[in-house]
Amino acid sequence: MRILIVGSGGREHAIAWKVAQSSKAEKIYCAPGNAGISEFAECVDIKAMEFEKLVSFAKEKKIDLTIVGMDDPLVGGIVDEFEKAGLRVFGPRKNAAILEGSKAFSKDLMKKYNIPTAAYENFDTPEEAIKYLETARYPIVLKADGLALGKGVLICNTKAEATEGVKTLMLDKQFGDAGNRIVIEEFMTGREVSVLSFVDGDTIRIMTSAQDHKRAKDGDKGLNTGGMGTFSPSPFYTEEVDEFCRKYIYQPTVDAMKAEGRPFKGIIFFGLMLTEKGPKVLEYNARFGDPEAQVVLPRMKNDIIDVFEACIDGKLNDIELEFEDNAAVCVVLASDGYPEHYDKGFEITGLEEFKDKDGYYVFHAGTKYDNGKIVTNGGRVLGVVAKGEDLKAARKNAYEAAKHISFANKYMRNDIGKAIDEA
Repeated sequence: MRILIVGSGGREHAIAWKVAQSSKAEKIYCAPGNAGISEFAECVDIKAMEFEKLVSFAKEKKIDLTIVGMDDPLVGGIVDEFEKAGLRVFGPRKNAAILEGSKAFSKDLMKKYNIPTAAYENFDTPEEAIKYLETARYPIVLKADGLALGKGVLICNTKAEATEGVKTLMLDKQFGDAGNRIVIEEFMTGREVSVLSFVDGDTIRIMTSAQDHKRAKDGDKGLNTGGMGTFSPSPFYTEEVDEFCRKYIYQPTVDAMKAEGRPFKGIIFFGLMLTEKGPKVLEYNARFGDPEAQVVLPRMKNDIIDVFEACIDGKLNDIELEFEDNAAVCVVLASDGYPEHYDKGFEITGLEEFKDKDGYYVFHAGTKYDNGKIVTNGGRVLGVVAKGEDLKAARKNAYEAAKHISFANKYMRNDIGKAIDEA
């Protein structure tokens, strides 16, 4: 098969790596790709939102299957455009990708179908939102309705902070049009767990659990980021939690989307909070998590092309997902200053240490080739992943591996997976 992957980050590198292991993959392209992805795929200079160019390219190269990794094109309707052109594509249509594209929509869906989530209200104007804050209980959470690179969430401890947060989102437009509408919801406490799933419109197949670290600094301090590291599986995701989520969250979400005339085919990412009152949904995403994909896909035994095709054809019921009985940890190497201001263009050394080294992977996020050298080209630069027989071993291996990679303004958290010690 001739495969096209749309995207350019660590998630897409992990997907390309996994696809390349399939005996069905004859030729892989990635648009636009990055320096690491080029090891497995021919990178094409077409941006993820250039739908017309992507469709033309897929026709010209006789692409058999396109895999969309990123949220922006999915929410923008790339799957609809490919389907109109008679092309086979993996991912939700625009009317289903709204599950991630609008937090207000997803909260209303959960409320309507009794799917456990935090209490909330939606607001279209800053005046209404600020008035609501007069009687709210603190701390409280403000969320930009639209896509904000995983960063449009503000946790506010006081009314003054929350009022400033409303202004930041709705008036200052820190996240652009994503803040035209906001969700204000109760602050939940507990362990956060990420659970990815494959969906074919009716059937859902759950992948192994993972746990992300969103904050920039050690001890979960600093600004929200796209993710500074992750581990899989989560020791807090017990059989009891899994049973509850399958009954009250996972299948009900799939059924709710179908009932709304928005059948979902693709990946549903469930961001969960394990509260004292049971698991609740923090958020939905309509694609693989990043960096969750980097620890989940290396542990997956299945041929991923078989799973993608089963989702498209409504035959996921025939698939049983299998995962290795081990653990994986991903430590993100970022540019110092991320997620705000940072420099790029620094040469990366030490990558050859992991060439063909079993159980170790380096997934590229913000990299590119410059005069034959691989240099930094973003805030999150690399995801260093290592497996181990258990989480503690995987964590030790990942941090040991991270020491071998260098670039001028390298920054990483030193406590990824520290929660493992408390499990």
